[in-house]
Amino acid sequence: MSGAFAWMILAALVASSSAAATSNPTPGDPFLDPAHDINNPLRYIPRRVLTGTGVGLYFLVATAMAILMVKSRYRARYMICIIIGGYCMTFGLAMRFVLAKKPDTSGIYIVEYLFVVLSPCAFIAGNYVLLGRLATYLGTGHHLLVRPSRITRIFVTSDITTFLIQATGGGLSTSHEVKTALAGSHVHIPCGLALQLASYFLFTCVYVVFIYKVRTLEPQTWRQDKTKGKKWWEDWRALAAALALSCVGILIRSVYRTMELSQGYVGPLATNEATFYGLDTLPLWIAVTVYVFFWPGRFIDDHVHPDVSGERPIGQVPDGTPARSVDRKTVVAEDHDVEAGSWVLAKDVHGSVEAVAAEK
Repeated sequence: MSGAFAWMILAALVASSSAAATSNPTPGDPFLDPAHDINNPLRYIPRRVLTGTGVGLYFLVATAMAILMVKSRYRARYMICIIIGGYCMTFGLAMRFVLAKKPDTSGIYIVEYLFVVLSPCAFIAGNYVLLGRLATYLGTGHHLLVRPSRITRIFVTSDITTFLIQATGGGLSTSHEVKTALAGSHVHIPCGLALQLASYFLFTCVYVVFIYKVRTLEPQTWRQDKTKGKKWWEDWRALAAALALSCVGILIRSVYRTMELSQGYVGPLATNEATFYGLDTLPLWIAVTVYVFFWPGRFIDDHVHPDVSGERPIGQVPDGTPARSVDRKTVVAEDHDVEAGSWVLAKDVHGSVEAVAAEK
């Protein structure tokens, strides 16, 4: 998963490097009337205070999640996509400092635009992965419209596809050929964002139906943590609520971006800095910051991931109790190490993991 996004980031960097050479110097003062300056793609001068605030907040959140993943006992390495996206978003917003000094440099604008628009793809992928893990952890994968092992693949594939469409549009928009540039800025990017919105809306519907079914059809699972006497912030439903809030934030941003591009690059939404921060940067920041307080690793261990059938969580045995992690040959050759009939996590020769009963 992280390897795929490494290639995605590389694609954005390649497109950005070609864009950086593009510049449209303004013959007059670029700060005199930016709203009517055709060489200023933003149509305004970015305010440094807002830029600094955005850069600082995203950097702090990405760093906090990186520390939780590396230093704490709640690893949750499956959240690395969101961490990568956080740092990429930080870089994209930092480019607005350069635009504040050189507002007529279209190359810098393309770099900023690519990273700000494409970074949320990593946030979206992180949520796709999280839902599969959550359903598997609860042992309720059968309430999803598709298996947990497949839901991640299906939606992440759609996420990568929309990413590539948008990245291609960003690269084409830097072309000196007018038709090619228009195809990139007015076809590929809007199309990619619209498909991304449709895909994530479908994912959100799948998630809502899943939560509804678990609550109504499996009341014991719904209240399992409360029954065990756990605090509300330790209850798996707190993580479920965090994922729901994250979905809302991403949907707000996706709707905004789709509406923005439907008006054109010089429309009222695209040329308003307040709406950019209020409907794009802020909702996305909330969508990822919520995981700092409800870090998924506190609820779902790294070893819990969808198995082939999608019906049973790896890391738990069929009765729902934690399984002990040992190597299969330990179970066979060192039978004194475990009791007969006890459940253990065993690796076969192919490296796959499953819960098996120890034999004497």
